[in-house]
Amino acid sequence: DILKRMGVPNSVATVIPPLLVSTGVQCLNQPLVRSSITLQNPESKIPNIRASMRHIFETHGLRGLWHGTSAGILKTVPKYCTAVIIKDYMDSSILPKADPSSPTHKSDQLWRSAYKSAAAGLAGAVLTNPLDVIRNEMFKTNKPLMETVRCLYKEMGYSFIHRGMGKNMIAVAIPVSCTIFFTDAFIQLSNNWEIEREEKRHQN
Repeated sequence: DILKRMGVPNSVATVIPPLLVSTGVQCLNQPLVRSSITLQNPESKIPNIRASMRHIFETHGLRGLWHGTSAGILKTVPKYCTAVIIKDYMDSSILPKADPSSPTHKSDQLWRSAYKSAAAGLAGAVLTNPLDVIRNEMFKTNKPLMETVRCLYKEMGYSFIHRGMGKNMIAVAIPVSCTIFFTDAFIQLSNNWEIEREEKRHQN
């Protein structure tokens, strides 16, 4: 709303907040992400996250903890931005508005949020799956971004784009959908409380 009041176009105002937040979160969280993925290697004998971080630091230095950040940002930022754009598009152009006079208005709003959130999470997971593959491969090989892409293409061709997509649907789509759904539901709940407060104030 602040950006819109400043004259920023709606599309830009929709994308900038999740873009900045998701970029910051990805950078801060990168050492934990890399450490946890290192633990998932079946050949790894590292017992926990702390030991994994220490191993990465001793092996690759401080920069090693943030190795793969570029691919992580390329994955995480579009994922949330895509999800938010899809959610807003469905809200404004596809789904019918909930009828305020309907006795099931509140539940209709929740179902509407559920439809938007499911579609948004699914779109985010599908469109960013290649970046998830690239990021995980970077962790495994410790190679830079472009070299990793070249190796994947040489080994698998364009089929690397959909590698692991089924698992990614669960690992990515569900958390993103839940995040969007609960955020949207909370906003609607707050708006309903505000409307009820105003109605009581006018009655008194």
